[in-house]
This record gives sequence, C-alpha cells and structure tokens, in this order.
Amino acid sequence: MNISYLFLAEGFEEIEALTVVDMMRRAGMEIRTVAITGEKSVTGAHGIPVTADLTLAEAPLAEALWLILPGGLPGADNLANCAPLIEALKAHAAQERPVAAICAAPYVLGACGILKGRKATCYPGFEKRMTGATPTGNMVEIDGSVVTGKGPAAAIEFASTIIRLTYGDEAARTVRKGMLLD
Repeated sequence: MNISYLFLAEGFEEIEALTVVDMMRRAGMEIRTVAITGEKSVTGAHGIPVTADLTLAEAPLAEALWLILPGGLPGADNLANCAPLIEALKAHAAQERPVAAICAAPYVLGACGILKGRKATCYPGFEKRMTGATPTGNMVEIDGSVVTGKGPAAAIEFASTIIRLTYGDEAARTVRKGMLLD
C-alpha cells in the first residue's frame, strides 16, 4: 500500500494533475497516473496529451495509498461517470484511507457520499455539487482522510499537503525548498 494513483480522464486540468505527480515524486513517493479511458494517452483540458503509466484495468486500486482526482472540465464529469473508479473511491474511503480531489473534482467525492459531514473546498461554483459537504472556500481543506483543493492556484499547496500528511512536515518543506517556494 505504498503506491498512490492519480486518475486522468479526457479534459483533466493539466496543472493540477502534473504538479501533484511531480511534487510527490520529488518527495520520493510512488505515484502512478491512471487513464480511465482504456488508452494510455489522455488529453487535458488545454489540449496537452499525456501518456499515463497505467490504464484503470491495470491498476491494483485496492492496494493504493492515495487515490487522487485532478479537476478540469470535462475531466471531472468523466471521472464521475466512471463506475469502476467510483466503486474504488467508495471502498477506499469506507476504510478511512486517504482520498484527494481538487478544483471541480471534489463534487465527484460528494456524489460518492465521501464528503458527507466533512469540510471541503472546490472551484467556485461547484459548492452545491459537493453533496453533504460544508464548503469552506479555503485553498486546501483537510477533514479526516479527505483532502480537497480549490483549483489551479492551489495545486502546489494541495500536493504539499498530501506529502506532509504522508511523510511529515520536513519532507514537504524539503520539496518546497528545492522548488524555491520557501
């Protein structure tokens, strides 16, 4: 359970996906990108094609540490419409294992029932779609095993939070310092 997975759907927000993968790898975390499309090549919301590490059928999600959803449209909608992913998210969260979503994607967690009774944040305008959540408007929100991020500008803080929660403050500081952030 040391490998984390970040899911790529057609129309994903590139900065949110790739920033998280980049920073987690800088921290020494094992993270793999997973295409939910059946093909490893997935095109982001701004026309950038990305080759995923795995397809959904190849990813042993039951063994995952983190399950991470980048936002973007129609990326978040495509994630929400992927039944095998939704089932994996529900099973993961039911065991209080960590899940994270940023931008529009927290609504996917809400639709799964994962945000019920939790504080969460999302891209402005998606608050009502985060079923069961108490929206905060913060750049990053942590509530139990769930981390949510507001949008593209929060990508670095979102990734830093995942690193900090996994490896501690010093690991997050080291990555941020190496990126000339702190």
